[in-house]
Amino acid sequence: MNSLAILLLVSFLGGVQNESSSFEVSHRARSLQPGEVVLVTVRSQLPLTRMEGQAFEKTFLFYPTDQDTLWQGLVGIDLATTAGRYPVKLKGTTSDGSSVQQSYELQVEHKEFPTRRLTVDEKFVNPPGEMMPRIRRESKRVSQVFAGLNSEKFWEDSFLSPVPGAPTSGFGKRSILNGQPRSPHTGTDFDADEGTPAAAPNRGKVVLVSDLYYSGNTVILDHGQGLYSYFAHLSRFAVEEGQMVLPGDPIGLVGATGRVTGAHLHWTVRLNGTRVDPLSLIEALSGSNH
Repeated sequence: MNSLAILLLVSFLGGVQNESSSFEVSHRARSLQPGEVVLVTVRSQLPLTRMEGQAFEKTFLFYPTDQDTLWQGLVGIDLATTAGRYPVKLKGTTSDGSSVQQSYELQVEHKEFPTRRLTVDEKFVNPPGEMMPRIRRESKRVSQVFAGLNSEKFWEDSFLSPVPGAPTSGFGKRSILNGQPRSPHTGTDFDADEGTPAAAPNRGKVVLVSDLYYSGNTVILDHGQGLYSYFAHLSRFAVEEGQMVLPGDPIGLVGATGRVTGAHLHWTVRLNGTRVDPLSLIEALSGSNH
């Protein structure tokens, strides 16, 4: 592909690149909207030993493919991001320690999320006072897990759906529980009968196995480079903390524990703390070989 074609391709995909730049940049995503995962691909003129991108006030680590001049990285657009143009400031390090930098822009479009109204046990809307210390303790623990940044990349290739069932409740819906507004739904629910095996969507390390007040029996997987999967409402566990799992390995059985209206699997994804739709992660990496 000649330089003119590359420039046209980058412009078509929504990026802005200087003709004299050191990188050829492109991206792949289901859309450029709040809650989406974006796969950014960078081809460098020089071999690199490290690459990172700063976007949305966060640093996203990149990883080499089978070439030290071709790098990829996942960038998350948080659920609360407003429409506008946002730079991805790319920085590569060469073997002699010098840095190569370039900026690439993403045009984020506005998205309206629907509202869902649910009726649940009142104790999950207005918890009794004696439960508050437990809730605060569990919230702090989960936040600490998501704040971790393991520079090693565990996941490989594409992500799989954790159960055969179809998604039933979409990411980002505004939640009204028992008539009271609550935080938006920051995961995706899957229709599955109680006892259905739930599988790891990709390779990862089990970093939490616990019964939590709101999410019931919960498993969190660290996929590396700030990417986490959080599975809630399980009836039983099939893993232990510290265990490494491969794509398709069982992590537990679908259940109806915690704040639910019935049996289903809830899957949340965090990418460097950004709240993103698991389905967008599957789509961004669909067909990926790295």
